[in-house]
Amino acid sequence: MCEAESKNSVLFIATVAAFLPAFINSAINVALPPIGVEFGMDAVLLGWVVTAHLLAMTVFMVPLGRAADIWGRKRFFTLGMATFTFFSLFCAFPSSGPVLIFFRFFQGMGSSMIFGTAVALLTSVFPPGERGRALGINVTAVYLGLSLGPFLGGVLTQYLGWRSIFLVNVPLGLCVVLLTVRKLKGEWIEAAGEKFDWPGSIIYGLALVSAVHGLTTLPSSSGTGFLALGIAGIIAFGWVELKSTSPVLNVRLFRDNRVFALSNLAALINYGATFAVAFVLTLYLQTVKGLTPLQAGFILVAQPAVQAALSPWAGKLSDRIEAQVVASIGMGLTAIGLFFLAYALDDDTSLVFIVAVLALLGLGFAFFSSPNTNAIMSSVEKRYYGVASGMVGTMRSIGMMTSMAIAMTALSIFMGRVQVTPEVYPQFLESVTAILSVFVVLCLVGVFASLARDKVRKVE
Repeated sequence: MCEAESKNSVLFIATVAAFLPAFINSAINVALPPIGVEFGMDAVLLGWVVTAHLLAMTVFMVPLGRAADIWGRKRFFTLGMATFTFFSLFCAFPSSGPVLIFFRFFQGMGSSMIFGTAVALLTSVFPPGERGRALGINVTAVYLGLSLGPFLGGVLTQYLGWRSIFLVNVPLGLCVVLLTVRKLKGEWIEAAGEKFDWPGSIIYGLALVSAVHGLTTLPSSSGTGFLALGIAGIIAFGWVELKSTSPVLNVRLFRDNRVFALSNLAALINYGATFAVAFVLTLYLQTVKGLTPLQAGFILVAQPAVQAALSPWAGKLSDRIEAQVVASIGMGLTAIGLFFLAYALDDDTSLVFIVAVLALLGLGFAFFSSPNTNAIMSSVEKRYYGVASGMVGTMRSIGMMTSMAIAMTALSIFMGRVQVTPEVYPQFLESVTAILSVFVVLCLVGVFASLARDKVRKVE
């Protein structure tokens, strides 16, 4: 197979693989009500149908990315795709709600192997001058999955039942596995012979579980305790990794590589400041504005549609213009869009204005995501591609959890634990303003973090 064909095969396989977990995570939201009715699950238990997958991705992405560096990226990518497909089938036929949550956790483990290796594979085969475009296409696939998920998930749930959301992944996943085995003949092992850090991996996993559980249960006292325990565990993890001769996560990358450290911080801030926007606007559009879920979905698609359309171009732009500049502009545009939403949403806000602001957010996301990922992957040596790829996904997952924690904490403070009804619309709008104001501040901090990094010296 010629080099160009090999690169195109990796790009196609990684792109389809990136789409599937993003799609299932987005589509499952519209299926939660019928799942809850069928299995008699309360709201908290239903939340774990989503959280279990995201938690598994957060915990396993870096350790399995490191394992892929040692034992083979194609091997772990294939294993991850097979695991995701296998448990997609199991998720379609659970015997109870807790069993579905159990299967979703292992489906998330498969997703962690996909996200922890797909970007590393792309970075392995595409040279620096072509890398931004390839990563941009990969990011586009993720956001296409996120944007198409609610609409296609709604159609599937309404006409074929909620199980069909999981079942459609099975033939697609099998095709990706077969294509990987047949088309990708080589293997990418940049850290062959190095030891796998089991103690560090265990501490890392336990610390993240504690921190994530704490974030999702704030502002309760137990949530604060778990969060504090998780932070202490992360500090202990850093100390252990500095002493390790073969760490699961080379924390020296954060200490000695300014670009890597600040680019990851910028990613964490970006996801922390943006993920819950769709959640907040969904409540606003369907309660205060009285739209149907389908109508709300059509409005919300403006942001991911613009991002999906422009991400490849933004990634390619970061191959020619310093990623530091492009990503910082993107974060700045996002801050402006969030500011408009924070102080303009009320009973009379026009839908045209909301669509326009969402399009601006999509532009900001596109300018940030691909160039920032390009900066992260281009700042490390080949033997750390798996770890760097895993960190990209981990920052995304932790940022998403943080974003939801901020939103839920504000709603609890301003409204209490009640449904959004006309009686509490004023308090709801106050909480929305508070949430989006916090997100604006986070984005401004993110702009400084993005600008503070050095120019990217792309490492082969």
